[in-house]
Amino acid sequence: MDIDKKKLIAYIKRLSEPKILVVGDLAIDEMIYGDAERISREAPVLILQHSKTNLILGAASNAAHNASTLNNGKVEVIGVCGDDYQSGQLEDAFNKANISYKYLVKDKTRKTTTKTRISGSISTSITQQIVRIDRQTKEDLSKETEDKVIENLKKVIPTVDAVILSNYHIGTLTKKVIEKTIEIANKHKKIIVVDAQKNLENYKNITSMTPNLPDTQKSVGFELNNEEDLKKAGDKLLRETKAKSILITCGADGMFVTEPNKKYTKIPVFNKSEVFDVTGAGDTVTAVYTLALATGADSVYAALIGNIAASIVVKQFGCATTSISELLCAVENIL
Repeated sequence: MDIDKKKLIAYIKRLSEPKILVVGDLAIDEMIYGDAERISREAPVLILQHSKTNLILGAASNAAHNASTLNNGKVEVIGVCGDDYQSGQLEDAFNKANISYKYLVKDKTRKTTTKTRISGSISTSITQQIVRIDRQTKEDLSKETEDKVIENLKKVIPTVDAVILSNYHIGTLTKKVIEKTIEIANKHKKIIVVDAQKNLENYKNITSMTPNLPDTQKSVGFELNNEEDLKKAGDKLLRETKAKSILITCGADGMFVTEPNKKYTKIPVFNKSEVFDVTGAGDTVTAVYTLALATGADSVYAALIGNIAASIVVKQFGCATTSISELLCAVENIL
């Protein structure tokens, strides 16, 4: 594909301008590290000598964090947390990431979604994850909490340029919350981008969505083995969602953009040999793609910028973010 480098750079330089709202399943990733000492006498398990704990914004919070590092904190989040110790950790993490959480709804009947990963190492080996502990409430929101979320949507959406619906299917994005978010955003002519893992056909009248290959296959009901399959899947999702474009992320095979009138664009991956950890890369793509759309970029150039961003964060361990300067540097190295 032909890429206008000057045009691409111009869009990247404007990523700091739009204000973004992320609505969805907010979470924190608690990363606990230790050095393996010996086997316990109490049970056949490792004893780790604790070395450090890192708190990282995960799930929808990671999309917000990626946007915040690019637009200097012009990010609002709407979601639900518990009234527990972990909610304080979530708020601290938002503060450090320069993300506004004033419309975060607390519900004492729910847990703050926290994914704890315990990793160990010895001097002669790399660090390896030993166990993951998930703390979350998967049931849909109560009507009372749902109503509070919708009231906050009415307040915030008119003040932003674009809305991301980030659905990790932990209960925040109920059918009503999804419908109201899209309804209010369309009323105020806002960009709406969806990042969801299933039931993609439920998101009607949106700007775009960013499903990965496995989730797209599950949604359309057939395997995607070649470019013709990708075209069929993109067209099917366009019809079902009435979106203006569909961006399918294909892992090591890059991305595929489908637009109306049978317009298709295959975008190659930029660093196939340098992948270290793909955790959170999908959130990065969604955040950067949305910011780029909000600057006025078309779907293809927005996807290109999202692809470049993903090529940077997969070189880092865990959920990671990138910056405008890193994106500009990557463009010079790639093109």
